[in-house]
Amino acid sequence: MGKRDNRVAYLNPIAAARARGPTPVSGPTIQDYLSRPRPTWEEVKEQLEKKKKGSRALADFEDKMNERWRKELEKNREKVLSGGEKKEKEKDKEKKEKEKDKDKKEKKKKEKKKSSRHSSSSSSSSSSSASSSSSSSDSEDEDEKKSVKKKRKRKRSSARKESEDSDVETDTDSKESSKRKKKKLREEGEKDKDEKGSRKKKKTEKSHSESSDESEIDGDVESKKKKRSSEEKEKTTDKSKKKKKKRHKKHSKKKKKKTSGSELD
Repeated sequence: MGKRDNRVAYLNPIAAARARGPTPVSGPTIQDYLSRPRPTWEEVKEQLEKKKKGSRALADFEDKMNERWRKELEKNREKVLSGGEKKEKEKDKEKKEKEKDKDKKEKKKKEKKKSSRHSSSSSSSSSSSASSSSSSSDSEDEDEKKSVKKKRKRKRSSARKESEDSDVETDTDSKESSKRKKKKLREEGEKDKDEKGSRKKKKTEKSHSESSDESEIDGDVESKKKKRSSEEKEKTTDKSKKKKKKRHKKHSKKKKKKTSGSELD
């Protein structure tokens, strides 16, 4: 039996490709790409102008949107400024009213002084009366000022007292709350301690009961073992006695046979 011939003929791939010849081209070649139809310079300019027009349209749209936003911003600014102007006008009115009141008071004082001067020049009695009236008016003004100051002081003192009372109340409330929290914590700690003690007692009782049960079980098992061992001993003794009796009977029978045989002889 000869070996099978597994040899294969070697072919040079380059030589085989040359022998096959040029492969058929699928698709455009380089010459087709180079000789493609190209646009003229005028057509390129037209395309660029079209692109610029498109960008101009977008810019116009953005400008319109910006104008709308500007208008809306101006409206909002006018509203905000009008609100601020109203507040400023109200403040100006209050200031003007205060100034008018001051001017009126000053005019009244000046008129009273002038009247007191004219009355003093006319006669001493009238001067004394005018001076008394002016002094009375001054005293009234001073009394009014003092009463206003006293009212302000009372208000301030009452506000301070209220703030102090509120502070004291808050302090007392905080102290009471802290005391309550401490009491709760103490009660919880005592409860935990009681629970732990009860759990320990239960565990000890369970362990004691389990140990007692185990001891009882062990005692029962030992008593059962003793009973079994005693019963087994009794059985063995009975068996041994029976065997002895059987042997004695057999021996007695053999003796009888021998005696009977000897007698016959």
